[in-house]
Amino acid sequence: MTVQTMLNRKKAPKIIDAVEFHLALPPYQKYTLKNGVELYTINLGTQDTLMLNWVFFAGNWYEEKNLVAATTNYLLKNGTSKKNAFTINEHFEYYGAYLNRHCQNETAEISLHCLTKHVNELLPVVSELITDSVFPQEELETYKRNMQQRLQVNLKKNDFVAGRLIEAYLFGKDHPYGRYSELQDYDLLQQGEIKDFYKNNYQNGRCIIFAAGKLPDGLIKEIENHFGSLPLHPGKNAAGNIEHKISPAAEKKYKVINDPNGVQGAIRIGRSFPNRHHPDFQKMQVLNNVFGGFFGSRLMANIREDKGYTYGIYSYLLNQIQESGLLISTEAGVEVSDATIAEVYKEMKSLRDEPIGEEELQTTRNFMIGTILGDLDGPFHVAGRWKSIVLNNLDENYFYKGINTIKTITPQELHALANKYLNPEDFYELVVV
Repeated sequence: MTVQTMLNRKKAPKIIDAVEFHLALPPYQKYTLKNGVELYTINLGTQDTLMLNWVFFAGNWYEEKNLVAATTNYLLKNGTSKKNAFTINEHFEYYGAYLNRHCQNETAEISLHCLTKHVNELLPVVSELITDSVFPQEELETYKRNMQQRLQVNLKKNDFVAGRLIEAYLFGKDHPYGRYSELQDYDLLQQGEIKDFYKNNYQNGRCIIFAAGKLPDGLIKEIENHFGSLPLHPGKNAAGNIEHKISPAAEKKYKVINDPNGVQGAIRIGRSFPNRHHPDFQKMQVLNNVFGGFFGSRLMANIREDKGYTYGIYSYLLNQIQESGLLISTEAGVEVSDATIAEVYKEMKSLRDEPIGEEELQTTRNFMIGTILGDLDGPFHVAGRWKSIVLNNLDENYFYKGINTIKTITPQELHALANKYLNPEDFYELVVV
């Protein structure tokens, strides 16, 4: 007879810090299609759903004229030689699927979320979008009008204006990272240049495919059938083939009047920073979280909780492939904008002057490990982790090195980083009111 031990409910269970957990990144299976395109699959999950992600190196890094990359990506769903925009959208909706496009600096994506049992009905249409989009003139004109109207609305928002300007100051307005749209840029868009960009960067482009979820038998064969014979090329390190010179602004402090009657000012403070291959990047992620990366950070405790200047303030490292940047972002009352900036620099000085305490560091470690645990919850999140690793030309060791950095970095190392990277004279400062 088995004797079971009764649970003593009067005694609290032992609390285990997140840093004591063992984190493992579920592996992928890699396939190479006949044309050399790499396919990464993560076969996880219990629900009969999957995600397919076609990543093209077709971001604004590759455009010769502003907005061509984003416009091409957006209009992929708006008509082929056989189907108009309505027919295409109706097809995906009929099968309960969601097809989206997204254009970033270096890459542009097509993502499909669908039920596993319907994927074979959807892959041929995605292939058709990649090979036979025609970009009808009427669809382009509608897009231009809609985007101009949206831009006019957004330009009234101080936060939107600040987000545009700070990266232009850091990298230069002509650099892909600093480039932003003007109303007249949409008027200048031509159907012919969009078709040329599409031909070079989609039909004959560089591509990486990711698949995640409960993957059905025969999916690899179906992907091979529909995409392996296309004139696509392997996509790794494609952005490195084209160089763009960084030309930061000469001045470092700006105040822009956008809404004379407004009561809120949008504040951005930023500096350039190396990409993920730099030895300080993962260490800086820890320092950033102490500084302003989560709700328990120093910026939040001081400027939100103590001073009450803002509802929220955060610092973060830019998610870009070639170069990164450290930004502080918040909105505060116009009358306290200068005081808010002063407190940001005060917190930088505090981190430069004294090493942080073990208790504060442990709290930050637990937050970061907990965030990574969330990122490993489910196949789509796991695929997101792998996509970041692959697109940045890293490997699995980068993930585990990051975990080790979080668990072992010392207050003294963070103190040295603060003195290296948190000097006010290195930062651009912008207030939009």
